[in-house]
Amino acid sequence: MSLLEWLVHGTIPVPGGVLGVREVIGNLFGLASAVLGMRRLVWAWPIGLVGNVLLFTVFATGELSGHIDEPLWGQAGRQVFFAAVSVYGWWRWSQVRSHGGASDGGAIAPRWASARERVQLVVLGVVGYAAAYLLLTRVLGSWGPTTEAWILAGSMLATYGMARGWTEFWLVWILVDVVGVTTLVQAGYYPTAGMYLFYAVFVVIGFVVWWRASRTVVDATETKEVVGV
Repeated sequence: MSLLEWLVHGTIPVPGGVLGVREVIGNLFGLASAVLGMRRLVWAWPIGLVGNVLLFTVFATGELSGHIDEPLWGQAGRQVFFAAVSVYGWWRWSQVRSHGGASDGGAIAPRWASARERVQLVVLGVVGYAAAYLLLTRVLGSWGPTTEAWILAGSMLATYGMARGWTEFWLVWILVDVVGVTTLVQAGYYPTAGMYLFYAVFVVIGFVVWWRASRTVVDATETKEVVGV
């Protein structure tokens, strides 16, 4: 088996079943992106993009946990959104970093969203959920549109919040992971659910790191003149 064939069709035995190679590698890139994002490094975005591409092929084909099943379009759809917002996040963090970045050397200074920005998040969440639910039920079809709609909408909010530097985005990720793990267990994807649960630990750690940094790290003076995007 060639390296390409192994990447596309290979599986890795784990307790309770097997994991597809693409699935594992895609999630490893996602985990690396989360770790880099926790440290507020620009590389978090391009690394995450690679994982998005790999995971999209896994969810869209239904080849999850090493066997072919019904596609999870909510999970696949959020990879597309991740890719789009990641380009924005990559650009924004690069711009902020080039104008001074954060006082501790990070690309961006984390902060809590303002009251107005939190209202914006709630409105985007409600509208995003409604749009995702209609898309999954009337256009694409989905194994579990109620939960997958939140996974898609919540992922949109979390990724956008990360691009903006809002500490709340980690809390949104926690809620997404809770629903995501539950959905995967109900769908019978136990190995993948375990992998996502492991990933959730880093999300909690990331929140604590950003929460602490939000109390001490500030934007460079030059940054305030350009971050109106």
